[in-house]
Amino acid sequence: MITIIASTNRKKSGAKQFASYYQQKLQSMTQEEVHLLALEDIAHDWFHPDMYSPEKQSPTLRALQEQFILPASKFVFVVPEYNGGFPGVLKLFIDAISIYKYRDSFQGKKAALVGIATGRAGNLRGMEHLTGILNHLGIIVLPNRLPISSIEKLLDAQGQLIDQATRAAIDTQLSEFLLF
Repeated sequence: MITIIASTNRKKSGAKQFASYYQQKLQSMTQEEVHLLALEDIAHDWFHPDMYSPEKQSPTLRALQEQFILPASKFVFVVPEYNGGFPGVLKLFIDAISIYKYRDSFQGKKAALVGIATGRAGNLRGMEHLTGILNHLGIIVLPNRLPISSIEKLLDAQGQLIDQATRAAIDTQLSEFLLF
């Protein structure tokens, strides 16, 4: 199973638009199950001091982990740039799920990273930082980390990706990812 994570809790985010595009592309390229976990769509009742205690972990968080994290062999992280890095909610989510079945959640799994930004660098810094964290967890990151810049120019009024060069770069990344 492949889980795509739209890595922000900001409503109507560009991350979710790109993550949806990735989901559609992957579903057309593989027979594997492909699921989308948009952090903007989940309840955040798990953010409290007891979230680091397996006995007091939120049922919401445990259900998300059971549905999207544990059965996945691969992840695609669509990561918007926030202040030269990645959204804090993604780190918080990773920290919170790491207290239950740590090795089963992360060890030996693979990930592709997609950085998105309205600026010019496509969240290169954020992807670099996230790569270090994922490697620490035992996740192997595809070397082809894709920075996508000036995202507002790549989407039409309905939020559909219309830029052919970006589509081609995504196709290349996903072809490599499926062989990874």
